[in-house]
Amino acid sequence: MTVQLVGSLRKELAESLSACRVLVVGAGGIGCELLKNLVLTGFKNIEVIDLDTIDVSNLNRQFLFQKKHVGKSKAQVAKESVLQFCPTANITAYHDSIMNPDYNVEFFRNFMLVMNALDNRAARNHVNRMCLAADIPLIESGTAGYLGQVTVIKKGLTECYECQPKPTQKTFPGCTIRNTPSEPIHCIVWAKYLFNQLFGEEDADQEVSPDTADPEAAWNPAETEARAMASEMDGDIKRISTKDWARSTGYDPVKLFNKLFKDDIMYLLTMDKLWKKRKAPLPLDWHKLESQVRPQDDVKAGGLKDQQVLGVWGYCQLFQQSIETLRSQLKEKGDGAELVWDKDEPPAMDFVTAAANLRMHIFSMNMKSRFDIKSMAGNIIPAIATTNAIIAGLIVMEGLKVLSGELESCRTIFLNKHPNLRKKLLVPCILDPPCANCYVCASRPEVTVKLNVHKTTVLSLQDKILKERFGMVAPDVQIEDGKGTILISSEEGETDANNGKFLSDFGIRNGSRLQSDDFLQDYTLLINVLHVEDLEKDVEFEVVGDAPDKAPTPPSNQEDANSIANGNKDSAQPSTSSNAPAEEDDVMFVDSDEAASSSSSAAAPTSSTKRKHLDDETGEASAKRPRTNQSHEAADADDDDDIIALD
Repeated sequence: MTVQLVGSLRKELAESLSACRVLVVGAGGIGCELLKNLVLTGFKNIEVIDLDTIDVSNLNRQFLFQKKHVGKSKAQVAKESVLQFCPTANITAYHDSIMNPDYNVEFFRNFMLVMNALDNRAARNHVNRMCLAADIPLIESGTAGYLGQVTVIKKGLTECYECQPKPTQKTFPGCTIRNTPSEPIHCIVWAKYLFNQLFGEEDADQEVSPDTADPEAAWNPAETEARAMASEMDGDIKRISTKDWARSTGYDPVKLFNKLFKDDIMYLLTMDKLWKKRKAPLPLDWHKLESQVRPQDDVKAGGLKDQQVLGVWGYCQLFQQSIETLRSQLKEKGDGAELVWDKDEPPAMDFVTAAANLRMHIFSMNMKSRFDIKSMAGNIIPAIATTNAIIAGLIVMEGLKVLSGELESCRTIFLNKHPNLRKKLLVPCILDPPCANCYVCASRPEVTVKLNVHKTTVLSLQDKILKERFGMVAPDVQIEDGKGTILISSEEGETDANNGKFLSDFGIRNGSRLQSDDFLQDYTLLINVLHVEDLEKDVEFEVVGDAPDKAPTPPSNQEDANSIANGNKDSAQPSTSSNAPAEEDDVMFVDSDEAASSSSSAAAPTSSTKRKHLDDETGEASAKRPRTNQSHEAADADDDDDIIALD
């Protein structure tokens, strides 16, 4: 039986819905709700694409899926489930990545409207560019816990997804992770590295042993090596590969414990200068802890198991149990096998929880619950089914405006965790016009990049600058030298010989210009090279005009401060965020199930103040430029039509 809402739409619009083709990108938390809403509203021709498969952790909020569907394609199962609401709908499902070259500009031109329900920035950037190239309206969305956002993007009329620069994902210096952690996230990163060093694929960039090259230490290696020898002999430890040493002990939990939490810490203590202005770490010894254990050490707080914080000995036992389980898993897989860290695998999560907490204790930090560590290690913001449902409903409402030809009435709508001072949870804002300097949607996209032409290789230009920083998929680069020298070709193997060469080898110097074309995205970017001899430590390049690491100082006026966050410090903001303060809990790993869209959502201004923004992956808030009074008045005039008021 077909189920459809009737009577709510005028006849012409209802007929338009049944004829138009729409593309839904993503079939997760928002996507499931959105697909259901579309068929119930009267959309008949829908195509949905998602590369993901169904996991048991999805079942609490992605209601189109059941336990029997675990392991199957999200897009395909979503299609089959939605057809039960409306068997006459014409739905096509693709179990694929939207970044596959098969889905080119011509593919996007088949649709009247594209709706994003994605969870990562790279895919959002790509769909944004494809819709600009095809001149198709895009509705962008995202959620982060109780926060959500929906916005409309139309070429030439509104800001695109990339109009405002977003801060790069934060990383930490290796010496901080290995020698001087000062925050829980540092210990969690160390524990994840340790998992890979012991059980997974070893990575030289993820070393966990003390960093003897730490420039801050400035110690005498010969002297301190001798002072550390006693510690080395206690555990019969030789400084070889962590995995090789662990194998030689048969993954003995006690020996591993004493190496990591006693011997290595004692070794760190020999680096005297590190501890002149810091509190020195306190080594742990398994046998001493075992002899001193008391029943009350096991649990510090009650409640749900995942939310308990154990005592030090409790984490020692968890460390032991998890290693024994992981050791068995390795043995079952055979010689040379490796494990992959997965936040949803209990032994792996137990190991990271125990190791991170023991290191926190050593460095005098408050230990965290398993739930908290999982959230930080997986960069997870808990997904709320109700938030997804509200945002999916708003997507359809904005879609109806677009299809009715009423783009001028479209809004960016923020869903807040708490009502603002006017008792409103949903706050609409007028769409911003395109940014004249946007390196994506400007009439002639152009950027300036600082780098050292004698140290930057062609491969780094391709992978780190063009693909990672500027979101290109298959760039072709030529030097504007009057000859049209081809530096990078998207044709496989054509310019591989250039990869290891430096830019200076091709005559590129200060003031050189490069033209980069991505034919899949129908996108051309001009790059001005600004040669500098030295950049900050561990920085390979810098985009001139990039978002700074910290937001401007917030307004001192109390009323303005309340307006920014609608009276709630947890309010999130739109994704077109620039200038965000670093938020330590949301770094290094991007495994989030539902990340806020163009940011995740949030508070709109209620007076002439700046609107804050939340970046979709980092969860970092920032302030955007002030809105004009006229824009505010228009937004306020619209408020009563687009919001829910709580009386």
